[in-house]
Amino acid sequence: MSSDDRFDGMYMNLAQQCRGIDPLLDSVFGFLRRKTDFFSGPPGEDNGAEKAVAKVMEILERHRKLANKDKEEKKAKAAKQKAEKERRRKEKEEKDRKAREEKDKEEGNDGVIEMGDGGFDVDKVAAADASQPPPAPMGSDLSASAPPPSGGSDKEKVGAGEGQGEDEDEDDGTPPPPGNGGTVEGKYTWTQTLQEVTVHVDVPAGTKGRDLSVSLKKQGLSISVKGHSFAGGDISGTLSKAIVVDDSFWTLEDNKAVVVNMQKLNGMEWWSHVLSGDPLINTQKVQPENSKLADLDGDTRQTVEKMMHDQRQKALNLPTSEEQKKLDILEKFKIQHPEMDFSNAKFS
Repeated sequence: MSSDDRFDGMYMNLAQQCRGIDPLLDSVFGFLRRKTDFFSGPPGEDNGAEKAVAKVMEILERHRKLANKDKEEKKAKAAKQKAEKERRRKEKEEKDRKAREEKDKEEGNDGVIEMGDGGFDVDKVAAADASQPPPAPMGSDLSASAPPPSGGSDKEKVGAGEGQGEDEDEDDGTPPPPGNGGTVEGKYTWTQTLQEVTVHVDVPAGTKGRDLSVSLKKQGLSISVKGHSFAGGDISGTLSKAIVVDDSFWTLEDNKAVVVNMQKLNGMEWWSHVLSGDPLINTQKVQPENSKLADLDGDTRQTVEKMMHDQRQKALNLPTSEEQKKLDILEKFKIQHPEMDFSNAKFS
């Protein structure tokens, strides 16, 4: 501890008791006057008080200079901290600017088309020129490379061949699936929204909750009535898609129907069936309620509308949003390179 601060504790206690600078100074000088010869000086001196005042002024001036020095040091330190803060801010702005430029550059290169020795090859472009008529029933690379509707199996895929006839039948008046779901004859009916799937199972009248055994797992569902058999028998199987178990539940309605409400793990896709092996519905015919669509937040609604648009495009054997984007990139490339021959272009 330095000589300047070794008595700080004592002085702090004294200052608290004096309750102010003036009373503190008055107490110190009173002590010097009463208990020392500070003011009177050594015996025989007549100017002791004048020397005391001079000594006080000397010490006061020294501490004034120290106080000014401390003030300048604090000011310089604050200026240095401010300059450092400004430097870091500019560095961050420069870093963010470069990151944005790099991102814009990458986005601008999304449509880069590479050429190899064997000819012109467009990587991942899954659509041909939109102005050309649909290919023959045997299918083409465009329809074969288009991704199937979400949640679909092979039976749901709509291509240029089998899907063309199926769409014609549907356009002739095939209604959308009731409740966007379906019926498994003799077992259960089901409906769905984008976020939920609801299964209705008829059980013997008078069934109590304690008679039921219902199991909900991430990808499994089973329903049975203890000690009873009922039309259709027990239900048990693997779910076609995963669910959120903690947000799923079941209820017994009027002691004659079990209603299972399951929260989809992926709330951005339609289910084509509930349990593996059950009949499939055509998810391209699903029609979400407009009121429910309006309730979605902006990003989710945009995604849903894009998905619905892509399903309609596939049903008409037309390019989806992503495929159209790639087509536009290809057309732009053709315009920029009129000297190139695209007659033998291979699309993959």
